[in-house]
Amino acid sequence: MTWLDGLAWLGAILAITGSAMRTIIPLRCIGIATNAVSLTYAVFMRAYPSITVNLILLPLNTVRLYQMIRLIRQVKQASKSDLSMEWLKPFMTRRKVKAGEILFAKGDSATCMFYTLSGRYRLKELNIELLQGQVVGEMGFMSPENRRTQTLECLDDGEVLNISYDEVRELYFQNPEFGFYFLRLTSERMFKNMEMMEAEIARLKSATAEPQFLRQVVSA
Repeated sequence: MTWLDGLAWLGAILAITGSAMRTIIPLRCIGIATNAVSLTYAVFMRAYPSITVNLILLPLNTVRLYQMIRLIRQVKQASKSDLSMEWLKPFMTRRKVKAGEILFAKGDSATCMFYTLSGRYRLKELNIELLQGQVVGEMGFMSPENRRTQTLECLDDGEVLNISYDEVRELYFQNPEFGFYFLRLTSERMFKNMEMMEAEIARLKSATAEPQFLRQVVSA
């Protein structure tokens, strides 16, 4: 067996190994190795169709591997910082919105989440205003029925980025590590919302208790 035969067998083994991979990063790594071996073999054999295919697949697999590694790194950093989801921006689609437009209404089926680029927005039921650089609608991905609990209205013309839950699921299942950090981000946001709600409840209780205390003082 010549070294070219050995190279051909190595390419075959790598191709079979790649098909057995369950997660995207090992699959891309094996794919890159397979492309490099196959390209070398094809060059020596002057198999021009194979050369063309591997010249296309080699940089493609390399770019996709870099994107996924970069995504995971950014998710890790975000999970340790300010709950920013800017790492999702390269996977999102830009959309223009007009003042008065309803991006989603309470009770609607939730199918996507948004990242505000410009303009002003308001969650009507809570009367909370959102400015630039905020994520909204991601909790619908976690809810059992995928229903909106708020209405999001655009107050001033602007732009948003949106990503469908199907695309989030695709990223989620492509790599378990991505899924772990996405869950961590959404759970931290949920706890933050709970803290805000508890603070508001405490404030309302305090505001209710003060008039009662004053009435007791007056009656005494």
